[in-house]
Amino acid sequence: MTEIEIRPLQLDQAEALVELAGRIWRTSYPGIITPAQIEYMLARRYKPGLVKQLLARGDLWLAAMAGDELVGFAHGHPLQDGDYKLDKLYVDPDWQRHGIGGRLIAEVTRRALSHDYNRLLLRVNRKNQPAIDAYLKHGFTVATIIMEDIGEGYVMDDYVMTKELA
Repeated sequence: MTEIEIRPLQLDQAEALVELAGRIWRTSYPGIITPAQIEYMLARRYKPGLVKQLLARGDLWLAAMAGDELVGFAHGHPLQDGDYKLDKLYVDPDWQRHGIGGRLIAEVTRRALSHDYNRLLLRVNRKNQPAIDAYLKHGFTVATIIMEDIGEGYVMDDYVMTKELA
């Protein structure tokens, strides 16, 4: 298997990240949310300009690279009260089950700890059992349930999961 390197996402990788997110979502989310909601959420959350704006704001974006190929990514940012949000974590389905997600979680954890954050927090769709299982494996626990209207008649039905760091 090709060696995987976890490193900061570069501005010129924003388009590749958006393309990868589209492939992952269109493969992983049917049966969890409707195809129309998949496209709606991709259009709102994965634009090259938005990724670049969040990078410029100082958010953490990590790229999992197999040579020159982007095969996964993570996005995180600080919240209030000592929490750090793992906002996005995705690995190309062809590269899953190779420890890449765990390595991304470990690097987000390392960086959050280095800035004295006490807890990682994330949201995951309640029907996304493979992701829930992966997060449980990496020390997260379910804290609460949140249902959020995101417009156009769509809702996010998520678990909020947390992992204590300190």
